[in-house]
Amino acid sequence: MLSFFRRIVNSKAGVFITLALLGIIALSFAAGDVTGLSSGGGGLLGSPVVTVGGTSVTAADVRKRAEDEVRFAQTQQPGFDLAQLVQLGGVESIVDRLANAIGLNKFGEDQGLRVSRALIGSEIKNIQAFQGPTGQFDQATYERLIAQRGLTDAQVQTEIARSTMTQFLVTPTVGASQVSQKLALPYASLLLERRQGQIALIPAAAVPAGPSPTDAEVQKFYAGHLPRYTVPERRVVRYAIVTPDSVKAQATPSDAEIQQAYNGNAAAYRPREQRTVSLVTVLDQKAADALAAKVKGGTALAAAARAAGLEPRRIDKADKAALAGQTSAQVADALFAAQKSAVVGPLKGAIGFVVAQVNDVTQVPGRSLVQARDEIVATLTRSKTTDALSQLQNKIDDALADNANINEVANDQKLSVTATKPLLASGIDPDDAATKPDPRLAPIMQAGFAAEEGDTPTIVALGTDGGFALVGLDRIVRAAPRPLAQVRAQVAKDLVAERQRNAARQIASQALAKLNKGTDLATVLGQTGVRGPAPQRIDTTRAQLNANQRGVEPTLALLFSMPQGSARMLQAPNNAGWLLLKLDRITPGDARGKPGVVAATRADLGRVIGQEYAQQFTRAAVDAVGVKRKPDALADLKRELTGQGGNQ
Repeated sequence: MLSFFRRIVNSKAGVFITLALLGIIALSFAAGDVTGLSSGGGGLLGSPVVTVGGTSVTAADVRKRAEDEVRFAQTQQPGFDLAQLVQLGGVESIVDRLANAIGLNKFGEDQGLRVSRALIGSEIKNIQAFQGPTGQFDQATYERLIAQRGLTDAQVQTEIARSTMTQFLVTPTVGASQVSQKLALPYASLLLERRQGQIALIPAAAVPAGPSPTDAEVQKFYAGHLPRYTVPERRVVRYAIVTPDSVKAQATPSDAEIQQAYNGNAAAYRPREQRTVSLVTVLDQKAADALAAKVKGGTALAAAARAAGLEPRRIDKADKAALAGQTSAQVADALFAAQKSAVVGPLKGAIGFVVAQVNDVTQVPGRSLVQARDEIVATLTRSKTTDALSQLQNKIDDALADNANINEVANDQKLSVTATKPLLASGIDPDDAATKPDPRLAPIMQAGFAAEEGDTPTIVALGTDGGFALVGLDRIVRAAPRPLAQVRAQVAKDLVAERQRNAARQIASQALAKLNKGTDLATVLGQTGVRGPAPQRIDTTRAQLNANQRGVEPTLALLFSMPQGSARMLQAPNNAGWLLLKLDRITPGDARGKPGVVAATRADLGRVIGQEYAQQFTRAAVDAVGVKRKPDALADLKRELTGQGGNQ
């Protein structure tokens, strides 16, 4: 809600950079965004652009991060480049993020906080990209992946330490949620503000389309809108899948192994007795004696225990060893020596005294090898399958470490290699939009898009059965526009539609000028000569606007930013034309007599105000350790990134 009231400039740059960063974080180490700050080098790229607490962020550091973000963005938005990142304010965003990370880390160290190596190691082990087929951290996979990215273990640990220190410092601040009633009152009153007006559409489709486009016009429109007809970057990925069925021959237990497993676990297959018991632990012996006497006198153990303010514990169908493990050997001996319904105790337990009762006695018959064979085979098969998959993965790891390619590994291990079509990161084939992507290829394509040409193939876990895939990038199909001959009909259609939209915009602009001079909406619409739907009345409050679960509707949001009596124009959704919005009346809200609204507003503000505190805390912490920005160096870097050279 706070962002609803605050006047924040939600620029395209801010949105893009945020999404790009989230995407890179989501890809984690597999996307190669764990980059230690080099703080070295010479020339332009070696010069610092900001220094925080004595640590410099160089132009090279910023350029590396910028290239990472552009590389990720290109998989979603073909044609995006460093120049566009600079234009959108992305360089400043990167510098701020790096400065904040260094500043918070230094501030935390100054306060005596430390991130232990054990905690860093734990965080690294939890990163999915470093896990092997068994789902556990794999040192060889870790070393291979960071080496492929040109990283050292020290650089990775530095990034993890800084991230963890940030969590130490910022998480408590984000959790702050106290908002005073005085602070909440004006916001609550704004929720009750009511606005009334009218809205009308100038539909583009109702505007004359004009003559059919000429070849020259189509060619010019196509050349000016290439991104619209560009196919995003695609990749061909080669992979070999290893499943439990792949090692079935090695995982099938022999008769000798089955016999050995039966003999080694003979106790589980002999006839045995299980008992269901209820137990109550009493700290005082006299109280335990009284409880036992009451139960032996005919009172149910549960009722007697609850009358004494205690709660009985029930253990179902346990053999003697299992019962001893949950109580003690003395208690288990006594219970297995007693008859059904007998009361045992008080007996000295690990804590206090135990009063127990035998609820049920179950005789479990023994099983012969023939009877237990299926169970033993299933258990052995699972174990041998896990071992065989692990051994196969180790062999593949060793081969990859020796720079074997995917074909060599597949030949040695008798694996079948398959190549995908040129696919997007989502698994979609742009040339076959009717076919849905195969969900089984999702982790394989993710690994393919995380790789660079020439990278060593990687092993990717598949599912939870221990299966995995050997994945290698075959080739990258760069983003490129489709030939005009393939899309000419669509280009002509788009050209005509744009003509209509431009004409509709001109008509709407003329109508807007008349509205702002005092002409009523109905008269203005009649003068346009364009037949559209009848105007609609708008009557709503800020609370109603904010309650829409699908998000704030842009038209209504604009209504609440206009002066009374004014008119505005905005583009209709889906390029349908242009909307004319007229605000007739504003009725201020007053929440002083509505305590429920004020209380709800306090609660809503409390859920997000922590983010505000976190931003202020971060800014104060960075300022406390000292930050020196180099605007000239940053300007030189931006010129260099846009291809304009350094100092000019």
